[in-house]
Amino acid sequence: MTTASRVTTKGDLTRQAILEDALQLASIVGFHGLTIGVLAKRLNLSKSGLFAHFGSKEALQQAIIETGSEHFIGLVVRPAMELGSAVETLHRLFDGWLEWSTERMAGGCLFVTATVEFDDRPGPVRDQIVEIERTWLGLIADSARRAMALHEFRADLDPAQFAYDFNAILLGFNQVRRLLNDPDSETRARRAFRRLLADAHRDR
Repeated sequence: MTTASRVTTKGDLTRQAILEDALQLASIVGFHGLTIGVLAKRLNLSKSGLFAHFGSKEALQQAIIETGSEHFIGLVVRPAMELGSAVETLHRLFDGWLEWSTERMAGGCLFVTATVEFDDRPGPVRDQIVEIERTWLGLIADSARRAMALHEFRADLDPAQFAYDFNAILLGFNQVRRLLNDPDSETRARRAFRRLLADAHRDR
């Protein structure tokens, strides 16, 4: 191994370590509150040293979202896609999202935070979030279509509406848990999800 390759590898590891910490911090203080200066102080790094890894605050924000997306796919999406039943897949997607929001993210779902901050701020970060959210809704709708094809859901179900309602339950959970600190938030979310599935099963 050459000296250059060792430096590159060390740099990559340092960048990844920065992103792992930034990921959690962004979920707590938000993307606008997470500056290179704040992150450098937290990690005991120089601003110039941290800046060298990303080049701009926007590039840091994009890298955080990309890292979060990779974690989300590994924790939530991939395990769900390995299940045979479409309904089991939807259950795993729902459970995985709750775990992601409550146990893996210190401040709640990273993508909810990003959506609130960038929904009216055009640019590459917003475009990145839009793509992630469209992919997520598409995944839920596709799973609903598969459930219809397998006769697990009724034939006249609207998959896009199902995906909307599925996601709305999760967003409501995140708000009630994080903002109102309601101890019954998960119980209510699961009850709403059971009702959604019951409606999808009806008269199939």
